Formats: sequence, C-alpha cells, structure tokens
Amino acid sequence: MSSVRLLVGTRKGAFVITSDGARRDWAIDGPHFAGWEVYHLKGSPADADRIYASQTSSWSGQVVQRSDNGGTAWETVGNDFAYAGETGTHQWYDGTPHPWEFARVWHFEPSLDDPDTVYAGVEDAALFRSTDGGATWSEMPGLRTHSTGSSWQPGAGGMCLHSIVLDRSDPNRMFVAISAAGAFRSDDAGDTWKPVNRGLSSQFMPDPEAEVGHCVHHITQHPSRPDTLFMQKHWDVMRSDDAGDSWREVSGNLPSDFGFPIAVHAHEPETVYVVPIESDSVHCPPEGKLRVYRSRTGGDEWEPLTAGLPQADCYVNVLRDTMDVDQLDPCGIYFGTTGGQVYGSADGGDTWSAVASHLPAVLSVEAQLLP
Repeated sequence: MSSVRLLVGTRKGAFVITSDGARRDWAIDGPHFAGWEVYHLKGSPADADRIYASQTSSWSGQVVQRSDNGGTAWETVGNDFAYAGETGTHQWYDGTPHPWEFARVWHFEPSLDDPDTVYAGVEDAALFRSTDGGATWSEMPGLRTHSTGSSWQPGAGGMCLHSIVLDRSDPNRMFVAISAAGAFRSDDAGDTWKPVNRGLSSQFMPDPEAEVGHCVHHITQHPSRPDTLFMQKHWDVMRSDDAGDSWREVSGNLPSDFGFPIAVHAHEPETVYVVPIESDSVHCPPEGKLRVYRSRTGGDEWEPLTAGLPQADCYVNVLRDTMDVDQLDPCGIYFGTTGGQVYGSADGGDTWSAVASHLPAVLSVEAQLLP
C-alpha cells in the first residue's frame, strides 16, 4: 500500500510527517533547521526522494536546502538570486517608486518530469529557474519586465510570487500569481507573459477592474481540466474555464469570501476546498469556528466540514500555501494553522483529526504519495 509524506514548513523549522495508506497514525520527524523560518518545502513529482526547502532568517538571509533522501539529510545549495539586467522600480503603497529588492523564496515548484529543474517564486515578485538541482539560479525576466511591472505593489505580506502552476497538458504553459499584481499566464515556457485578470474586481484599487493590481492569494488547477483554474482572492473565490482569460465569482453561500488557500480534490475536478476567515483585518475563522468549506459543484454551493475541527474559541489563521491533497482513494486533505496544528482528513473532508498539534506556526503544507 502507498504511504503519504507531509512536508511542513513553520516559523521555527521544517517537519517531515509520514503515515501509511490508512492515514490514522503519523510519525513526526523534525524540526529540521530548528529556529529558522521555512517558508516552503516541495517534493519533486519526478523523484520522491528530492525535496527543496526555502530557509530564511533575518541574520543569514535566504538559504536553499535540498534533500535527496526524502528529508533525512539536507545540503545547502545555490543561493544566488540576482535579478537580470536593469532592476528598475515598482510602485510602493503610496504610489512612489521603489527599487526591486530580493527578500526570500516564497514557493518552489519542481518540474513535472525532471528532478533537477525547479522554479522559485520570490519577493520582490520574480520567477527564477534552476536546471541543476538548485545549485545555480537564473531569473526568467520576461515576467518582472512586463510592461505593467512598474505598477505592481506589495500586498500586506510583501510583493510575493506565491503560486506557480505547471500545466501537465502543455509543457509550454504555466501560470503564476502575485500579491498584489494578479495572475499571469505564459504560453511559451516562461519567455513572455500575459495578465489574466479579466473579471476580477478589487474595490481598494482606483480602477477596480484594472488589468493588474489585484491581490490574488492562491490559484490552483486540476490536471484533468487544464483550462479550469480556481482562485482565492483578497475577497472573492473565483473560477476560470478559459485558462484565465476570464473569471467569474463562485463565492456563493460562504460565510466569508476572504481567505488564503484553495485546493482541488485529487480525483474530482469539480470538488473544491477553501478555509474562510472573517475579514482582511480579522484573520481568524468566523464565529471562532474552524470550518473547511467544500463545493462539489465547482463553486457557488458550499457546505461546511466541521467533524473533528474546533467549533468554539478558535482564532487561528490558515495561510495561502498550507492546504494540499494526496492522490489516494479516498482522497486525503490536509491543512495547517498559525496555531501549530496540522489537520488531515482521509475521507475527502467528511471527518478530520489532528496530524500534529503543537508545531510552530505553519507556513506551508505539501502532500506526497510514496510507493
């Protein structure tokens, strides 16, 4: 029977959590890089033993770590993230120009078929690629130097490129999302980019329907539906059925349409999960009840999933990269909280239990299926 590995990044280190296919009992290994912020861990789809980790500290800056044995041992690899060419400026909160400055790696996305090729989304918003397992990095400058780049500005968490979606149906197509610039698509393997934000509306902007400037929190795609994307935005849950060329709101009956993560069921492309929080100023569950919401219709109609989750006096947050699914049947769903809990469901969200209860604040959760 296959087993499951959860890769968990936290404010104070990384954890590798494993279980067999029953997903009832979990073994926790860690912390790796104790005391360091680990923004993201991601395993290679092409080699289950290859894992990349983004390790950050205010003292030593950004460090990229790589494991070639499933997280048992790690080595520091290349950390040279130099912007290509003239860096220019982007727009700051008050409209003044601000130079592009590298702060950290927010997200790794390994190639679907080559363990040595991996993409990195960074702050300030840019896309980098390594073809030698993270030893060296080169910016893919077509994104940051897009004609709209000077108008991008940071969201509350910084101007971060946090979502990278590689299209399994077309190796030349990829999507990224940036806070606060919006979603972008490349149809030529990252050489050139097109903003794909038509249908988004953001009331905090001078022009709510502008081409760029939207604070997108996360985007995702099911491999069997390459033209269908789901988005959790700064207010609004959105859906596109034309590869991002247009979007429509599918928030429906959610108690709040503000949140950070969004995920799609491994085997049901119309089954979607979100975790609403109260508002952009109150980052905790509505009514103090931690509820995952599931739509089996691709949006609009949502049901609360509460069994096993705290339903009183719960004031944690669930961040943008802290929800993922495994590939088992029935599908497993996992998410982490700023309170240090990781919850898992082995039945598609019907019931939940704590995988881990006392970790540091969780920044990312990724699920791997192991042979």
